Amino acid sequence: MYDRRVIRGNTYALHSFPPTTQPDPIELQRQQEIKRKALARKRAREHLRLRSPEPVEGRKHVDVQTELYLEELADRIIEVDMECQTDAFLDRPPTPLFIPAKTGRDVATQILEGELFNFDIEVKPMLEVLVGKTIEQALLEVLEEEELAELRMHQQRFEELRNLELAEVQRLEEQERRHQKEKERRRQQQLAVLHKQNETSQKIAARAYAKIYLADLLPSVFGNLRDNGYFYDPIERDIEIGFLPWLMHEVDKTMEYQTVGRVVLDMMIRDVVENRLKMFEQLGVKESKSIPDENDKERKESLGTGAEQVIEDVNQQDSQQTNGSLEKKPSAEGKLSMERKPSAERKQSTEKDSLEKSASLEKKKSVEKVPSEEIEP
Repeated sequence: MYDRRVIRGNTYALHSFPPTTQPDPIELQRQQEIKRKALARKRAREHLRLRSPEPVEGRKHVDVQTELYLEELADRIIEVDMECQTDAFLDRPPTPLFIPAKTGRDVATQILEGELFNFDIEVKPMLEVLVGKTIEQALLEVLEEEELAELRMHQQRFEELRNLELAEVQRLEEQERRHQKEKERRRQQQLAVLHKQNETSQKIAARAYAKIYLADLLPSVFGNLRDNGYFYDPIERDIEIGFLPWLMHEVDKTMEYQTVGRVVLDMMIRDVVENRLKMFEQLGVKESKSIPDENDKERKESLGTGAEQVIEDVNQQDSQQTNGSLEKKPSAEGKLSMERKPSAERKQSTEKDSLEKSASLEKKKSVEKVPSEEIEP
């Protein structure tokens, strides 16, 4: 009842604003000013109201009833139980029937017996009609029942005949279906046989064509592969790849060692010969002072023959030391000429010789293997 949103009384003078419009700021300011003034008046009234003086020390103010009639104050509200008894309800009496009121006037007429018509005479044609109609209807019903029984018998015979015909039709359809199935099965078998025959003939033709085509192809292919070096003897190939390079390397090493030994030996011989020549020259100079000039030529000749003998002795010793080598040793003059050749030229010559030998061996073996390989495919 105190909700301010609920409007009470006359609403004609109520100024209501639409919800979409904004309130006027001047009106809001005026309302706030009115509220402020009302609060100020209320505070002033409370301030000006008379109050009791403050209590003396040791005492305190207590609320006291000053009314004319005093009221007993209690924490618990007094409750009293009251009772009252009412009479039992009486049954309602039954509702009386509704009888509408009479309207108009009552009139009566008296008719004596036989005054209007004779019942026996008047009822006879009606009775004849009713009996005739009843008998006719009964006859129609009997005829209808007999006709229905005849129709049922005819329908039963027709259904039996139709069932026999349906059974015969089903038997014929099943027989036709079996014939069609057997025909389709035999047709599929015949098609499979024809397909296999065609496939077999195609395979035979392809095999014959492949044989004819490969008859010249295989020898040419094997010949090309053989010429390109794809078919080879594994032992010969192992010798060419593994043994011959190792052999050539070892031969080169031994040749280099021999060349170095010969060079060192030549240097030693040269040093020895030069030292002996110097010694012989010194001896010759000393003897020339004491021996006449005629003997100088003989001494020089003896010195030359002595140097040649030393060189021959050294060559013989070298030939005896190198008798176990793979090649035959040339003479002293051949040795000197061979020592002067560089080792690179000797390597090239030996490699060329080995390559020529291996090529000749491969050609020989390929010529021997050709007929056997042509027969194998």
